[in-house]
Amino acid sequence: MSADTSPPEDPGGAAAAEPGDGVRPDDEPRPATYYHLARAVLYREFLIFVRYPANAIGGIVVSLFFFAALFLGGQLLAGQALADSIEGIVVGYFLWTLSVGAYSSVSNDIGSEVQWGTLERHITTPFGFAPVALLKGVAKVVRTFLTSAVILAVMLLATGTRLSLAPVTVVAVAGLSIVSVLGLGFAAGGVTVLYKRIGNWLNLLQFGFVGLISAPVFDLPWTRVLPLAHGSAMLQRAMVDGTRLWEFPPADLALLVAVAGGYLAGGYLVFQLATRRARRLGVLGDY
Repeated sequence: MSADTSPPEDPGGAAAAEPGDGVRPDDEPRPATYYHLARAVLYREFLIFVRYPANAIGGIVVSLFFFAALFLGGQLLAGQALADSIEGIVVGYFLWTLSVGAYSSVSNDIGSEVQWGTLERHITTPFGFAPVALLKGVAKVVRTFLTSAVILAVMLLATGTRLSLAPVTVVAVAGLSIVSVLGLGFAAGGVTVLYKRIGNWLNLLQFGFVGLISAPVFDLPWTRVLPLAHGSAMLQRAMVDGTRLWEFPPADLALLVAVAGGYLAGGYLVFQLATRRARRLGVLGDY
Protein backbone atom coordinates (compact mmCIF):
# COMPACT_ATOMS: atom_id res chain seq x y z
CA MET A 1 0.00 0.00 0.00
CA SER A 2 1.54 3.26 -1.07
CA ALA A 3 1.25 6.37 1.10
CA ASP A 4 -0.67 9.38 -0.24
CA THR A 5 1.92 12.16 -0.57
CA SER A 6 -0.40 14.75 -2.18
CA PRO A 7 -0.59 18.05 -0.25
CA PRO A 8 -3.72 18.67 1.85
CA GLU A 9 -6.45 20.71 0.28
CA ASP A 10 -6.73 24.39 1.22
CA PRO A 11 -10.31 24.95 2.40
CA GLY A 12 -10.35 28.59 1.36
CA GLY A 13 -8.36 28.17 -1.80
CA ALA A 14 -6.31 31.26 -0.89
CA ALA A 15 -3.19 29.51 0.36
CA ALA A 16 -2.55 27.94 -3.03
CA ALA A 17 -2.30 31.32 -4.67
CA GLU A 18 1.15 32.80 -4.92
CA PRO A 19 1.71 36.52 -4.35
CA GLY A 20 2.43 37.04 -8.03
CA ASP A 21 -0.63 35.22 -9.33
CA GLY A 22 -2.83 38.32 -9.18
CA VAL A 23 -5.51 36.40 -7.26
CA ARG A 24 -7.14 38.34 -4.44
CA PRO A 25 -9.32 36.38 -2.01
CA ASP A 26 -12.82 37.73 -1.53
CA ASP A 27 -12.55 37.77 2.25
CA GLU A 28 -9.44 39.95 2.36
CA PRO A 29 -10.28 43.17 4.26
CA ARG A 30 -10.20 46.33 2.21
CA PRO A 31 -9.03 49.64 3.64
CA ALA A 32 -11.82 51.99 4.66
CA THR A 33 -12.05 55.33 2.87
CA TYR A 34 -13.64 58.64 3.73
CA TYR A 35 -16.48 57.69 1.41
CA HIS A 36 -17.29 54.69 3.62
CA LEU A 37 -17.01 56.89 6.71
CA ALA A 38 -19.36 59.54 5.30
CA ARG A 39 -21.88 56.91 4.20
CA ALA A 40 -21.82 55.22 7.62
CA VAL A 41 -22.25 58.51 9.47
CA LEU A 42 -25.16 59.64 7.25
CA TYR A 43 -26.80 56.23 7.57
CA ARG A 44 -26.41 56.36 11.36
CA GLU A 45 -28.07 59.78 11.47
CA PHE A 46 -30.90 58.50 9.29
CA LEU A 47 -31.45 55.53 11.59
CA ILE A 48 -31.55 57.74 14.66
CA PHE A 49 -34.10 59.98 12.96
CA VAL A 50 -36.28 57.03 11.91
CA ARG A 51 -36.05 55.04 15.14
CA TYR A 52 -36.71 57.99 17.41
CA PRO A 53 -39.26 60.10 15.55
CA ALA A 54 -40.84 61.39 18.77
CA ASN A 55 -37.62 63.18 19.65
CA ALA A 56 -37.34 64.79 16.21
CA ILE A 57 -40.99 65.86 16.24
CA GLY A 58 -40.53 67.18 19.78
CA GLY A 59 -37.71 69.43 18.62
CA ILE A 60 -39.92 70.86 15.88
CA VAL A 61 -42.79 71.43 18.32
CA VAL A 62 -40.51 73.20 20.82
CA SER A 63 -39.14 75.49 18.10
CA LEU A 64 -42.63 76.34 16.90
CA PHE A 65 -43.73 76.98 20.48
CA PHE A 66 -40.97 79.55 20.97
CA PHE A 67 -41.84 81.21 17.66
CA ALA A 68 -45.53 81.33 18.62
CA ALA A 69 -44.62 82.97 21.91
CA LEU A 70 -42.43 85.47 20.04
CA PHE A 71 -45.05 86.20 17.41
CA LEU A 72 -48.09 86.48 19.71
CA GLY A 73 -46.18 88.44 22.33
CA GLY A 74 -44.87 90.79 19.66
CA GLN A 75 -48.39 91.36 18.34
CA LEU A 76 -49.56 92.41 21.79
CA LEU A 77 -46.62 94.74 22.38
CA ALA A 78 -45.72 96.08 18.95
CA GLY A 79 -48.87 95.64 16.88
CA GLN A 80 -48.44 97.03 13.37
CA ALA A 81 -44.69 97.45 13.83
CA LEU A 82 -44.36 93.68 14.10
CA ALA A 83 -46.51 93.13 11.03
CA ASP A 84 -44.25 95.40 9.00
CA SER A 85 -41.15 93.43 9.97
CA ILE A 86 -42.57 89.91 10.12
CA GLU A 87 -40.61 88.76 7.05
CA GLY A 88 -37.32 89.64 8.69
CA ILE A 89 -38.37 87.91 11.92
CA VAL A 90 -39.30 84.71 10.08
CA VAL A 91 -36.01 84.66 8.18
CA GLY A 92 -34.02 85.41 11.32
CA TYR A 93 -35.76 82.69 13.31
CA PHE A 94 -35.20 80.21 10.48
CA LEU A 95 -31.49 81.00 10.51
CA TRP A 96 -31.43 80.76 14.31
CA THR A 97 -32.86 77.22 14.26
CA LEU A 98 -30.24 76.23 11.71
CA SER A 99 -27.48 77.81 13.81
CA VAL A 100 -28.52 76.11 17.02
CA GLY A 101 -28.67 72.76 15.21
CA ALA A 102 -25.22 73.22 13.66
CA TYR A 103 -23.66 74.38 16.94
CA SER A 104 -25.14 71.68 19.14
CA SER A 105 -24.48 68.98 16.57
CA VAL A 106 -20.80 69.04 17.51
CA SER A 107 -20.63 70.40 21.06
CA ASN A 108 -23.51 68.37 22.53
CA ASP A 109 -22.63 65.26 20.57
CA ILE A 110 -19.08 65.27 21.90
CA GLY A 111 -20.39 65.85 25.41
CA SER A 112 -22.64 62.82 25.02
CA GLU A 113 -19.74 60.69 23.76
CA VAL A 114 -17.72 61.68 26.82
CA GLN A 115 -20.61 60.84 29.13
CA TRP A 116 -21.31 57.49 27.48
CA GLY A 117 -17.66 56.49 27.54
CA THR A 118 -17.49 55.92 23.78
CA LEU A 119 -15.08 58.75 23.02
CA GLU A 120 -12.07 56.42 22.86
CA ARG A 121 -13.61 54.50 19.97
CA HIS A 122 -13.43 57.60 17.79
CA ILE A 123 -9.84 58.23 18.84
CA THR A 124 -8.75 54.75 17.74
CA THR A 125 -10.31 54.93 14.28
CA PRO A 126 -7.89 55.09 11.32
CA PHE A 127 -9.38 58.47 10.36
CA GLY A 128 -8.80 60.25 13.66
CA PHE A 129 -11.28 61.88 16.00
CA ALA A 130 -11.60 65.27 14.31
CA PRO A 131 -12.65 64.00 10.82
CA VAL A 132 -15.23 61.70 12.40
CA ALA A 133 -16.62 64.56 14.48
CA LEU A 134 -16.68 66.84 11.42
CA LEU A 135 -18.63 64.37 9.29
CA LYS A 136 -21.04 63.72 12.15
CA GLY A 137 -21.58 67.45 12.40
CA VAL A 138 -22.23 67.72 8.65
CA ALA A 139 -24.74 64.85 8.86
CA LYS A 140 -26.60 66.58 11.67
CA VAL A 141 -26.60 69.84 9.73
CA VAL A 142 -28.29 68.02 6.82
CA ARG A 143 -30.95 66.76 9.23
CA THR A 144 -31.29 70.24 10.73
CA PHE A 145 -31.93 71.68 7.26
CA LEU A 146 -34.83 69.25 6.82
CA THR A 147 -36.41 70.00 10.20
CA SER A 148 -35.87 73.75 9.82
CA ALA A 149 -37.56 73.63 6.42
CA VAL A 150 -40.63 72.16 8.12
CA ILE A 151 -40.51 74.90 10.76
CA LEU A 152 -40.20 77.54 8.03
CA ALA A 153 -43.21 76.16 6.17
CA VAL A 154 -45.35 76.21 9.33
CA MET A 155 -44.24 79.77 10.14
CA LEU A 156 -45.16 80.96 6.65
CA LEU A 157 -48.59 79.36 6.88
CA ALA A 158 -49.26 80.66 10.39
CA THR A 159 -48.26 84.24 9.64
CA GLY A 160 -49.44 84.45 6.04
CA THR A 161 -45.98 85.62 5.01
CA ARG A 162 -44.65 85.19 1.49
CA LEU A 163 -40.93 84.85 0.91
CA SER A 164 -38.68 84.15 -2.05
CA LEU A 165 -37.57 80.54 -1.65
CA ALA A 166 -35.04 79.97 -4.44
CA PRO A 167 -33.55 76.64 -3.32
CA VAL A 168 -30.02 77.15 -4.65
CA THR A 169 -29.69 80.64 -3.19
CA VAL A 170 -31.22 79.80 0.20
CA VAL A 171 -29.22 76.59 0.68
CA ALA A 172 -25.95 78.18 -0.44
CA VAL A 173 -26.24 81.34 1.67
CA ALA A 174 -27.72 79.65 4.74
CA GLY A 175 -25.27 76.75 4.47
CA LEU A 176 -22.22 79.01 4.33
CA SER A 177 -23.66 81.11 7.15
CA ILE A 178 -23.89 78.20 9.57
CA VAL A 179 -20.48 76.80 8.64
CA SER A 180 -18.98 79.47 10.90
CA VAL A 181 -21.24 78.27 13.71
CA LEU A 182 -20.04 74.72 13.05
CA GLY A 183 -16.53 76.03 13.74
CA LEU A 184 -17.73 77.46 17.06
CA GLY A 185 -19.22 74.07 17.84
CA PHE A 186 -15.86 72.44 17.21
CA ALA A 187 -14.14 74.84 19.58
CA ALA A 188 -16.82 74.22 22.21
CA GLY A 189 -16.45 70.47 21.70
CA GLY A 190 -12.72 70.69 22.33
CA VAL A 191 -13.34 72.60 25.55
CA THR A 192 -15.87 69.93 26.52
CA VAL A 193 -13.24 67.21 26.13
CA LEU A 194 -10.98 69.11 28.54
CA TYR A 195 -13.43 70.33 31.17
CA LYS A 196 -16.35 67.88 30.69
CA ARG A 197 -19.40 69.39 32.44
CA ILE A 198 -19.76 72.85 30.93
CA GLY A 199 -23.13 72.38 29.25
CA ASN A 200 -24.68 75.46 30.87
CA TRP A 201 -21.99 77.72 29.41
CA LEU A 202 -22.30 76.11 25.99
CA ASN A 203 -26.07 76.53 25.95
CA LEU A 204 -25.68 80.18 26.89
CA LEU A 205 -23.84 80.83 23.65
CA GLN A 206 -26.90 79.78 21.66
CA PHE A 207 -28.74 82.90 22.82
CA GLY A 208 -25.80 84.97 21.61
CA PHE A 209 -26.70 83.86 18.09
CA VAL A 210 -29.73 86.15 18.28
CA GLY A 211 -27.46 89.18 18.61
CA LEU A 212 -25.24 87.98 15.78
CA ILE A 213 -28.18 87.40 13.44
CA SER A 214 -29.59 90.86 14.16
CA ALA A 215 -26.21 92.65 14.05
CA PRO A 216 -26.38 96.05 12.27
CA VAL A 217 -23.96 95.20 9.48
CA PHE A 218 -24.84 98.32 7.48
CA ASP A 219 -24.29 100.73 10.37
CA LEU A 220 -21.27 98.82 11.75
CA PRO A 221 -19.41 97.26 8.81
CA TRP A 222 -16.85 95.55 11.07
CA THR A 223 -19.61 93.23 12.35
CA ARG A 224 -19.57 91.47 8.98
CA VAL A 225 -16.59 89.40 10.12
CA LEU A 226 -18.58 87.98 13.04
CA PRO A 227 -20.26 84.59 12.68
CA LEU A 228 -23.76 84.72 11.15
CA ALA A 229 -23.85 88.53 10.85
CA HIS A 230 -22.92 88.89 7.17
CA GLY A 231 -24.73 85.69 6.19
CA SER A 232 -27.90 86.84 7.96
CA ALA A 233 -27.91 90.12 6.03
CA MET A 234 -27.46 88.25 2.73
CA LEU A 235 -30.16 85.72 3.60
CA GLN A 236 -32.56 88.58 4.35
CA ARG A 237 -31.87 90.04 0.91
CA ALA A 238 -32.30 86.62 -0.71
CA MET A 239 -35.57 85.62 0.97
CA VAL A 240 -37.23 89.01 1.49
CA ASP A 241 -36.00 91.01 -1.52
CA GLY A 242 -35.66 88.04 -3.89
CA THR A 243 -31.96 88.55 -4.66
CA ARG A 244 -30.46 85.52 -6.41
CA LEU A 245 -27.05 84.07 -5.65
CA TRP A 246 -25.47 85.36 -8.87
CA GLU A 247 -26.87 88.84 -8.25
CA PHE A 248 -24.85 89.41 -5.08
CA PRO A 249 -21.63 91.43 -5.46
CA PRO A 250 -18.56 89.15 -5.73
CA ALA A 251 -17.05 90.89 -2.70
CA ASP A 252 -20.04 89.88 -0.55
CA LEU A 253 -19.81 86.26 -1.69
CA ALA A 254 -16.05 86.20 -1.12
CA LEU A 255 -16.48 87.59 2.39
CA LEU A 256 -19.17 85.01 3.17
CA VAL A 257 -16.88 82.16 2.09
CA ALA A 258 -13.88 83.64 3.93
CA VAL A 259 -15.78 84.05 7.21
CA ALA A 260 -17.17 80.52 6.97
CA GLY A 261 -13.79 78.98 6.18
CA GLY A 262 -11.94 81.05 8.76
CA TYR A 263 -14.17 80.14 11.69
CA LEU A 264 -14.34 76.49 10.66
CA ALA A 265 -10.55 76.27 10.41
CA GLY A 266 -10.11 78.10 13.72
CA GLY A 267 -12.60 75.87 15.51
CA TYR A 268 -11.01 72.76 14.01
CA LEU A 269 -7.59 73.91 15.24
CA VAL A 270 -8.90 74.58 18.76
CA PHE A 271 -10.49 71.14 18.77
CA GLN A 272 -7.24 69.46 17.75
CA LEU A 273 -5.21 71.33 20.36
CA ALA A 274 -7.74 70.62 23.11
CA THR A 275 -7.88 66.89 22.39
CA ARG A 276 -4.08 66.67 22.30
CA ARG A 277 -3.87 68.41 25.67
CA ALA A 278 -6.52 66.05 27.05
CA ARG A 279 -4.37 63.13 25.95
CA ARG A 280 -1.28 64.56 27.61
CA LEU A 281 -3.18 65.17 30.84
CA GLY A 282 -4.73 61.72 30.73
CA VAL A 283 -8.29 63.05 31.05
CA LEU A 284 -9.57 62.00 27.64
CA GLY A 285 -11.79 59.24 28.96
CA ASP A 286 -12.70 60.83 32.29
CA TYR A 287 -16.07 62.31 32.99
